[in-house]
Amino acid sequence: MAQDASQVPYPVPSATGAEAVTGLPVVSAGLSVGRQIAGALVVICGLPALTAVLVQDRDAHALATPMLLVLLLVVLGSLLGGLRVGLPAAFAGALVLNWFFTHPYGTLLVYRPDQLLVLAVYLAVSVAVSLVVGVAARRTAEATRAKAEAQALSALAGAALAELGTLPGVLEQIRVLLGLREVVLVEYQDNGWLPVETVGGPQPTPDEAELRLEVTPTLALVVRGPALSEEDQRALRSFAYAAATALEGRRLALRAAAASRFEAADQMRTALLAAVGHDLRTPLTSVKAAVSSLRQRDVAWTTEEMEQLLETIEDGADRLQYLVSNLLDASRLQAGVVSAAIEPVPLEEVLDRALVTTASPARIDIDIPEALPDVLVDIGLAERVLANILDNALRNSPANAQVRVRGTSQADQVVCEVIDHGPGVPEHRWQQMFEPFQHVDDQQPGGIGLGLAVARGFTRAMGGTLRPKHTTGGGLTMQLLLPADKPDAG
Repeated sequence: MAQDASQVPYPVPSATGAEAVTGLPVVSAGLSVGRQIAGALVVICGLPALTAVLVQDRDAHALATPMLLVLLLVVLGSLLGGLRVGLPAAFAGALVLNWFFTHPYGTLLVYRPDQLLVLAVYLAVSVAVSLVVGVAARRTAEATRAKAEAQALSALAGAALAELGTLPGVLEQIRVLLGLREVVLVEYQDNGWLPVETVGGPQPTPDEAELRLEVTPTLALVVRGPALSEEDQRALRSFAYAAATALEGRRLALRAAAASRFEAADQMRTALLAAVGHDLRTPLTSVKAAVSSLRQRDVAWTTEEMEQLLETIEDGADRLQYLVSNLLDASRLQAGVVSAAIEPVPLEEVLDRALVTTASPARIDIDIPEALPDVLVDIGLAERVLANILDNALRNSPANAQVRVRGTSQADQVVCEVIDHGPGVPEHRWQQMFEPFQHVDDQQPGGIGLGLAVARGFTRAMGGTLRPKHTTGGGLTMQLLLPADKPDAG
């Protein structure tokens, strides 16, 4: 890759969000093209002009005078343009001095030994100055490139330790730093070498080269583009190790994320087993006891007693159905497989369906205006949301206390409030109410701490919001905000 250090670099976003990455300076160029052109112009324009001035009175001065002036011009050109300008200028100056200022004029012959010595000293000094300037320029270019490589490696090393998306960023930085068309990280697997990550530019050109660099026995970096210089190939090897580190970092991050998911799932299973062992045992025990009592042949149950036992069985079965439904709903939310079929539905219809599964519908007062807009919901999900909110309000209200359901319209939303006058919940524990398997008040019987978690998850799936607030006079109000239907004006 041949890119002059004076060219405007093209930036590439850094994978770590740091400054943009630019191409590496070229050591072989030494000084910039602009400086070389300036030095050449000084010599090309200055040497004829100086010769034209001095040749008019050349017999009045010794050879040392034009020699020193030409030497000064050549040194100036060397300082600007380096070795590529200085050497041709030195020989051009020697030819000018020999042709115009040594006897016989107009020839390349030198008759006097002292003049030959002057020309030799001039040529030696001018060539030495050109060589010194060229070496100094190359050392400066090498130092500049070493600094650029160190900065690039530092950026790549930082990117390799960052998040999952850094491997393409690292390869893209390598591509731009070395002016390549395509960079591919390949890995050897059972069926051969397969690409792990690829970054590339336009279509290949007929004269492009391909270079394969093995990083480990099972990992290699393949680059395609212009032929790389020796310095670029050395830098590419260092960059290849950074790409391998980025790949390892990605895989470590994936394994850590998988371990985190397993840990979360394990915690969920532990909490689930604890909740099932405690909260499902009570309704199962009551159902089992009632059924065993009814099966006793030596006891003559009265009609009233049988009704009580059957009611116990029904209540226990309803409770089991409610708990199992919440468990299944929570697992759907955890797996991210909840889908909502949104349609306009009257809020009264959703509430009527929720009341069917409510333990004490007689304790619920309903205040929903007839002119309330329909809500845009999945009726099945919305029913579960309201049923869980109502169940939570009834369980946390005093015995026989009423729970009020109020509907209002607000901008493009319908607000359904479930208001209870129980003990309430401190504001700093509101978020805890919506976490799975959490009981804000351990003294409240029943439930496994999933009702409100499922309600909020389903509400979000429908594009709504569920939030608590304090009830005036004491208690808790759950506000369910759902999108309102907007019928067309026609």
